[in-house]
Amino acid sequence: MRKSLMTLLLALFAAAAGNAQQPDGAGKPVPERQLVRLSKITVDPARLAEYNACLREEIEASLRLEPGVIALYAVAGNERPNEVTILEIYAGQAAYKSHIATPHFRKYKEGTLDMVQSLDLLDVVPLHPGTLRQTLPR
Repeated sequence: MRKSLMTLLLALFAAAAGNAQQPDGAGKPVPERQLVRLSKITVDPARLAEYNACLREEIEASLRLEPGVIALYAVAGNERPNEVTILEIYAGQAAYKSHIATPHFRKYKEGTLDMVQSLDLLDVVPLHPGTLRQTLPR
């Protein structure tokens, strides 16, 4: 009983710490869980074209250079085009950490600091993982 309780506590601790390589019931490693986030950004309307150019450059570089970046998809509100939402999907926490350390992301972040009026990061859980259609870049 004591051993099984200790095993359960260790498993919970490992899961809480983000250790995604714990074996499944069959002893096989479980792949790292994707990190999915919505970035909600309000941009200074007077600098929207400049912001969009920086964002486009960053997204294109990320998708071209980083295999751990699965999707970066930006949309803007119909009535408020300066309200930008970005769907971000990374292979896992390690891919996200690698992404924010890249020169192209740092250039985007530092270059748009004075354009961004607000930023909300919302980590989300996909309800139906695997339903994202893979398409070729245009």
